[in-house]
Amino acid sequence: MRNYLIRSLEAAVCIACLAVASCVMSADSAVAQGQATSPAVKQIALTKTQIEGVIAAQKEMDEINEKVSEKPRPYLIVAEQFESAAKKNGFASYDEYTNVIENISIVLAGFDPTTKKYIGSEALIKAQIAQVQANKQMPPEDKTPALDELNAALKSPAPPVENKGNIDLLAEYYDKLAEVMGNDQQ
Repeated sequence: MRNYLIRSLEAAVCIACLAVASCVMSADSAVAQGQATSPAVKQIALTKTQIEGVIAAQKEMDEINEKVSEKPRPYLIVAEQFESAAKKNGFASYDEYTNVIENISIVLAGFDPTTKKYIGSEALIKAQIAQVQANKQMPPEDKTPALDELNAALKSPAPPVENKGNIDLLAEYYDKLAEVMGNDQQ
């Protein structure tokens, strides 16, 4: 039970981090191109080609991020590397890639990592809160911060999915996306 709860919490944290990182990467890319940033994600109907492009691009994107974290580089060079990696994997631009990532994040935020079924982000967070509260084996020093984090996430769940077809599409690719996006949710 403890492993299940820890994995569920890890999944929720990973999804939240992915959503935040995606927004930051999108904002950084827009700034690099001299554009204003938009606070809301432009939801789109995703395609298999886009999902497969994200899966293919993720390793290279992670490598670029890792290199930057090890040794900071001039922003324009990093922006060019992201742009090149996105284009190499079938995207018109890095902005398109980040928009697809953001759309994926919105949907994944509502997937139960155990059942791999979409229940919605708010329902998932509430279920995780209930699991943590019911866990008698979890030490209070672990339970309190976990509940604080989940309650904070509940205050700003992912927006509702506008393109319901994205749910079924991502269900097909759930395992691959969870693997490449660092969400080992199995």
